[in-house]
Amino acid sequence: MAARIQPCLWFDGNAEEAARFYADTFPDSAIVAVSLAPGDYPAGRKGDVLTVEMTILGMPFLLLNGGPEFTFDEAISFQVATDDQAQTDRYWNAIVGNGGEESVCGWCKDRFGLSWQITPRRLTGLMAQGGDVAVRAFNAMMRMRRIDIAALDRAVRGSDPDR
Repeated sequence: MAARIQPCLWFDGNAEEAARFYADTFPDSAIVAVSLAPGDYPAGRKGDVLTVEMTILGMPFLLLNGGPEFTFDEAISFQVATDDQAQTDRYWNAIVGNGGEESVCGWCKDRFGLSWQITPRRLTGLMAQGGDVAVRAFNAMMRMRRIDIAALDRAVRGSDPDR
């Protein structure tokens, strides 16, 4: 059964490369199908990779080689909930360390220009508590690039999160 809704990500000729990167980076991810263009089109030729169907973290995606007309921006991002610091660091390092770039508050961008939020469940749990706990966690997060769970916990306890 086809997904009722599925994100379609527009790439400039490197959809298959992006799909391999995402499949290698995230568990429960796989390339399902690669479709070749049946004829020439504005961004490519007959026989070029046109689309890649895949799952990323179990969610269906379609990657389209649509050409250079449209690019990603921060208005769309994918938030990945992580269980611990090791998982947070692994995803962050895979994205940033392979030609991507850091941003703030757990945001980063992969080498294809797609924005990701690598967000520990610990952070969302602290924010959900509200009150002083949420304020301290939020203030600590605002000073971070990659989220540091131990620093969040120090901040919540009232200690200097940078130590």
